[in-house]
Amino acid sequence: MTNLEMADFDLADFDLMVAPNGARRMAQDYAGLPVTAEALGQTAAACFAAGAQAIHMHVRDETGQHSLDAGRYREAMAAVADAAPQMAIQITTESAGLFGVADQLACLEALRPAAASVSVREMARDWDLAARAYALCAEAGTEVQHILYGPDCIAELRAAYARGDIPTTMRSAIFVLGKYDPPRLARPQELRPFLAATADLDLRWGLCAFGRDEHACLLAALEAGGQLRIGFENNTQRADGSPYADNAASVAEFVAAARAAGHCPRPMSVSGGSVSADSVSPRPVSTDEGALS
Repeated sequence: MTNLEMADFDLADFDLMVAPNGARRMAQDYAGLPVTAEALGQTAAACFAAGAQAIHMHVRDETGQHSLDAGRYREAMAAVADAAPQMAIQITTESAGLFGVADQLACLEALRPAAASVSVREMARDWDLAARAYALCAEAGTEVQHILYGPDCIAELRAAYARGDIPTTMRSAIFVLGKYDPPRLARPQELRPFLAATADLDLRWGLCAFGRDEHACLLAALEAGGQLRIGFENNTQRADGSPYADNAASVAEFVAAARAAGHCPRPMSVSGGSVSADSVSPRPVSTDEGALS
């Protein structure tokens, strides 16, 4: 079944993940941006109540900079699990220009998370180490979501499948519309080229979108049968340019728009450690205190 044919399915239900902070925005510049473990827990609870079933998590160091430190991840994951126990957690391995593939592998090895987003473009910097990272995820049962920014990433993914560097069973991906730096606002029409370019890959795809047309892009993805990711990592404004007070406000407004279009968030169902079909899964936080070097 191709991506373009997915639009024929019943779209009454949808999966919604919140990405509340990202790697680059700073708390002093954006009210409501959660960067501490406590704030991530509070945000998770509020967004879960508003309709999000999962959280895509970044953690920060003591200066507020992006981090892949396993200890900081464990603290944040514990805070989310305590505040929103039914909310699924996906970590990021994004380098943000700060970390190499060895650091990303070390993070995955230390945490062995239930779910992780992994940039194919970043992994392509060292395919020997990258192949070890994907093999580790396969062994650990980590649900890998490939981050795809455009045609170059899709080509890398296709080649990595062919070489065996990425297991062909790892078919979850997220399409990134627009760009943070230099800024480029996402537009709904950017989705179709992604779908056309990946039609033969049988991906379980999702979408995130930079800029104030985020909700319009997500609605387009919803109509095309995709999973959705929303939040301050990609956008902090309404379409008219006015700011959202926090992530939960954006989630609530989008859910209302989706309901008006005839859709509703998929009911949360935690059974045997899984949450809905093809979604990320909660997992107890490891007590292993190994940290990145």
